[in-house]
Amino acid sequence: MENNTITRKKRKRIWPIEIIAGLFIMMIVFFIAVNVDIKTTQETLSDTAHYINEQCNSFTRLNLASETKSLLRVIESAQQIKHNITYERSLSDKDIFTEEFIKKNMQECYLTAVIIMDSKGNLIAQEYTDEYGADELNEYLDSTSLIDVVDNTEKTYAIRIDCEDGSYVDLAACGMADSSGIVVVYYHTPAEYVNNYNLSFTHILSGYDDREDGKIVVTKGNQIIASNDDSMVGEDIDKYNVIKKIKETGASGKIVHADSNRRWGSHNYGLMERGRDYYVYVYMPERNVFKTTPRNMQYTFVAYMFAVLVLNMMRWKTVQGYEREQYEMQQQYAKTLQEKNEQLQEAVRREEKANAAKTDFLSRMTHDIRTPLNGIIGLLRIDESHKEDTDMINTNRKKMSIAANHLLSLINDILQMSKLEDGQIELSREIVDLNKLAKDIITIVEQRASDSGVNLKYDKVAGKVMYPYVYGSPLHLRQLFLNIYANCIKYNKAGGMVSTYFKCIGTQDGIVTYEWTVTDTGIGMSEEFLEHIFEPFVQEKTDARSVYQGTGLGMAIVKSLVDKMNGTISVTSKEGEGSTFVIRIPFEIASKVEETKVDKEKSSNDISGIKILLAEDNELNAEIAQTLLVDEGANVTVVSDGEQAVREFTRCAPHTYDLILMDIMMPKLDGIAATKAIRDMERPDAVEIPIIAMTANAFEEDARKCVEAGMNAHLSKPLQMDVVVGTIAQYYKKMIMQDKGVSA
Repeated sequence: MENNTITRKKRKRIWPIEIIAGLFIMMIVFFIAVNVDIKTTQETLSDTAHYINEQCNSFTRLNLASETKSLLRVIESAQQIKHNITYERSLSDKDIFTEEFIKKNMQECYLTAVIIMDSKGNLIAQEYTDEYGADELNEYLDSTSLIDVVDNTEKTYAIRIDCEDGSYVDLAACGMADSSGIVVVYYHTPAEYVNNYNLSFTHILSGYDDREDGKIVVTKGNQIIASNDDSMVGEDIDKYNVIKKIKETGASGKIVHADSNRRWGSHNYGLMERGRDYYVYVYMPERNVFKTTPRNMQYTFVAYMFAVLVLNMMRWKTVQGYEREQYEMQQQYAKTLQEKNEQLQEAVRREEKANAAKTDFLSRMTHDIRTPLNGIIGLLRIDESHKEDTDMINTNRKKMSIAANHLLSLINDILQMSKLEDGQIELSREIVDLNKLAKDIITIVEQRASDSGVNLKYDKVAGKVMYPYVYGSPLHLRQLFLNIYANCIKYNKAGGMVSTYFKCIGTQDGIVTYEWTVTDTGIGMSEEFLEHIFEPFVQEKTDARSVYQGTGLGMAIVKSLVDKMNGTISVTSKEGEGSTFVIRIPFEIASKVEETKVDKEKSSNDISGIKILLAEDNELNAEIAQTLLVDEGANVTVVSDGEQAVREFTRCAPHTYDLILMDIMMPKLDGIAATKAIRDMERPDAVEIPIIAMTANAFEEDARKCVEAGMNAHLSKPLQMDVVVGTIAQYYKKMIMQDKGVSA
């Protein structure tokens, strides 16, 4: 109740303020609207007056030019007739001013009349085709200026005579050559022609409505010569108070408020524009000037009333809705708090899931890594207990080699999967012969299939490859298909079959797309597992690691490689019947590369006597490498880091060492930096000595980094001695041939 009373009191205080504010706003709007209308009218009238003035000046200039041309023409005609008279007199002494002679000259010169006078101005002869002639033009023929031409034969006289009917006469006179008389000619332009073809101010004002555009008046002196109100033409300006008042201001372009002489209370706004020969007046009634002011006042009143109504409604709604707003704010706060709690719970669930995934990953890796390690350690203990049993020791060594290779394969798969997920693996762009690549893959797969008792069936690819030479990454292509075949062979049955079908999908814009379909008759997969086949560390059966020696990374690597090649892979499978893999990969077509046959001498890869500088920070690895290389006949010097390698190479005389084996990850100075330091030395062997990388980083991009640093080759750990010895022999032989000046 108390609140309602306070509200009513506030309303009583507010409405007088609203009325006063409304009156104040109306006054301001009225003042602004009036000034805007006057300013707009001034601009409109000024533009109109300026335009009319410019047009009048233009018409005056054009009419003056036309008049000048017409007078020049009649002057030329008078001069021509003067020459004709002189010529005729030279031929005969008789009177030549016959009717025939004058008419002939009049026709030849296109004249209305020809008048011949003596030196005193007396008429001798005339011919004319209009109603004027010499009698009507006595006023101009008796002119002293005209008579003066007889004394100066080079002087001419010309004038335009305006007639009462609106026509005009262009008259010209010149003295005869012997000063015996005057030749007078004129051309009479009819009024009809003048009205139709000459420019007049009436033409300018046509199209201006005196009710819409106001009165437009053009005056010369005190006479009105043109107006868009025909009744005013020819009148004196003193007859019109508005024009008189505007003229009295004497200011050009300044708007004037003046009353009219027609009736009391009739006022006008107008202005004047001063021209060279004319004055242009433009004015209009004030009712036309302030056409928008009443409308603006009405709009303002309606808008103000609407604004007051809206403000009062808003004030009322604000008072009425305050509690509801408070309630909604509380509800919104509770909802926001609940959403935050749900987000926190979801974050906790994701974190728990991530931790579970990490735990599962570590558990799997622990199992997968410990299994071959456990086998190797167990076999070593057995060998220690049966030192005299040579057959058992040899058998156990083979088993340890298999377990070590499996462990190496597992580590390589984990590292490659990690690099693929991080986007660190880059595909090379080399020209690939698909026929040769297919032959290499089949050669490898046939041996694996034979060992597992699985049969292979495949298309003769060579006949179906439309474009055998394409751009691609041969290393990753080989790995992709080897992983698929390995999967098909590993999960197959004894006597099972792996079939391969190949076809070309088509070509477009230099891109050819090929499709491989690989089908096996193995154990197959369930529909549930197919949804997760490309996820890392996923295997359908929990005992797969034990039975099939798999890591669950092969298909994940395949999927990542296919995606990087902009290809697709799909899998269909049925438990107990087998699986089908369909791979589609687009390739950029390459031109055929001619193979250069190089005669290679057969070598026994003998490295006896080769002096090798070995940089290896791990003592055990250094000892193993040194022992194996010494067994092959090489002379090996071992240093424990890159800094020692640079110092040793610098200390020794040129060509002390034939080759450097450089580990990559070493303390103080790594292998990359050490290689660059050696290559930058100013000594002859610094550039040519072969430097071969030995590193556990076994990926193609790692090998590329080594080559970019200045190394010649890249060997991945664990070292395979046949590969190491062959590489050393190859680069040593190449260096020897270069020293002899033979291109290797």
